[in-house]
Amino acid sequence: MPVRQPIEEAYLDVLQNLEFTIVQLYRQHPEMTDWDVERAMEELIRYYQALWRGKEPRAPRLKAEGQRELYEALVAMCEFRLGNATPVQWETGEELDLSIEPLTLEEVVAVLKRLRKSVRFWNKKGGIRGYLNFIDGFFPIPGE
Repeated sequence: MPVRQPIEEAYLDVLQNLEFTIVQLYRQHPEMTDWDVERAMEELIRYYQALWRGKEPRAPRLKAEGQRELYEALVAMCEFRLGNATPVQWETGEELDLSIEPLTLEEVVAVLKRLRKSVRFWNKKGGIRGYLNFIDGFFPIPGE
């Protein structure tokens, strides 16, 4: 029986893509809290679980603008990792080759659940922005 790698090892690149997206929005909206991230994660998990089960996903129930903005940005990244993104083109009109191995819906859900677990852990350890401050340290600001 093969040994399964932990999510954070098997999908490190995906976790980094998602966390970079979170950090970018956090830097634009420093009032964002771990709760905003957790709410967006909950809705993303519901959305992709519904798709995985072949059901129609319901509209996300996010009241705060920051939560909705984060949700939309993370959906875009998840769709990219699923192989559903619109092709990116250079200014010359030539397509940029962003060859990646597309994930399955099951893999996306597993990665999102792992991220949610991290949000909860760092929130307990570091307070209202424990997770956000933790991941922010892994993405240096260019020029600093």
